[in-house]
Amino acid sequence: MSDAVAGGSGADGRVVAPDRLVEIVAESVADVVRAEVRAVRGQLVGALRPAGVGFVLLGTAGACAVLGVGAASTTVLRMLESFLPKKLAAAGMTAGYLAAAAVLGRLGLNQLHAAGGGSARLADRVDGAVAETASRVLPAGATAGRRSPR
Repeated sequence: MSDAVAGGSGADGRVVAPDRLVEIVAESVADVVRAEVRAVRGQLVGALRPAGVGFVLLGTAGACAVLGVGAASTTVLRMLESFLPKKLAAAGMTAGYLAAAAVLGRLGLNQLHAAGGGSARLADRVDGAVAETASRVLPAGATAGRRSPR
């Protein structure tokens, strides 16, 4: 069998050895793969830039919301202090926040229980953890409250 039959011919009609033919094909495939990877990378970067800016804007909006809630809380506290003693106003605000947290937490756990499956199991674990923590924190808080000077 001749080299022309065993190998192949190059673009200019010359006979190419089989091992060289494999190298040429491998180089061509590698060039195509590199070009495709560059194209995909360019598309991903182009698609992620607007998303990245969106995430930064959402994060900044969240930070502004937290600052706004803090400012509103301070405003409400100052208003309460205008007709209540400072300690009573602060205690009232604290009690209000804790009550809101308890109600919202219970509603969230009820939603997780209603969802069933893994969500219900997670809700059960959170319920257990909250109950255990409350059983330790509430007595400690009551003891501290009795000991504090009036």
